[in-house]
Amino acid sequence: MKTAGIVGANGYTGSELVRVLAFHPNVTLSFLYSRSNSGTKISDLYPDLTAVCEMDLTDKPEEVDILFLCLPHKESQNWLTQNPVNDETLVIDLGNDFRLEGRFGERNFIYGLPEINKKNLLNSKSVANPGCFATAIQLALLPLAEKGVLNEVYTTGITGSTGAGQSLQATTHFTWRNDNISAYKTLTHQHVDEILQQLDTLNDKKVSLNFVPWRGDFARGIFTSSTVKSDLELSDIYQLYKEFYEDEPFVKVSEKAIDLKQVVNTNRCVIHIEKNENVVVIHSAVDNLLKGASGQAVQNMNIAMGWEENLGLNLKPAAF
Repeated sequence: MKTAGIVGANGYTGSELVRVLAFHPNVTLSFLYSRSNSGTKISDLYPDLTAVCEMDLTDKPEEVDILFLCLPHKESQNWLTQNPVNDETLVIDLGNDFRLEGRFGERNFIYGLPEINKKNLLNSKSVANPGCFATAIQLALLPLAEKGVLNEVYTTGITGSTGAGQSLQATTHFTWRNDNISAYKTLTHQHVDEILQQLDTLNDKKVSLNFVPWRGDFARGIFTSSTVKSDLELSDIYQLYKEFYEDEPFVKVSEKAIDLKQVVNTNRCVIHIEKNENVVVIHSAVDNLLKGASGQAVQNMNIAMGWEENLGLNLKPAAF
């Protein structure tokens, strides 16, 4: 058994990580860190964790084998500076501090998208977990990028309210979100640079990504649609995708239309492709809190520790 600690356990991704790790056969939780809720039971904040985890939140971290950082963006570096971590501790950052510039002291963070970086993740001690939109969009485009046929990409994507974090904002109030949809950060979303960094390493030429994200009136999940031009036949594109992902346990390429409920509450990504003349649309769906965050962090932990990749992650979606 390995010990694990979660910094920022009071947030959505942190509490979701508690839920997953509570049933992981190779991990025991040692501490749940929160400055703002120290002394409070995690199950008092999240009643769904009653009888699953009754640990008290604390502001005193301990030395552990595996450390998860579930902090707001740009706060992980500050926390590591103030709380030095043993060099042998596996650190997995779920924020965006190390996705583009992966160095912190002697640590070199590996970008944690297993479908393209599995070999580098094995035995790594520092992992930068991808963003939720970045995961869904990259998985939709990676096979075409490896083929070198990406050029101009137009992507729309809709996300649930948990993607905005736990802190209450005007756009996460029920009265605003219910029966409502809006675009935000049009063409300027923070995940664009992260996506292009990976696609450009595979594609023969630089990729142009025009991304319009949307806020949805539901709690969790991401559905994206990426439009590109290609002269490849649809059957050849499907073959390309199925070969690319044939050994990946969490990516399913479907020739049937997909929907969000197929992935919510799982670590899976499902992909469906449509084509009309030379225009191709690749749809992808993930759970933003699992494959887009905490589930992928556990997947990265499994790989880094040399365990079975899907250990503790055999989760079924809820259809109703």
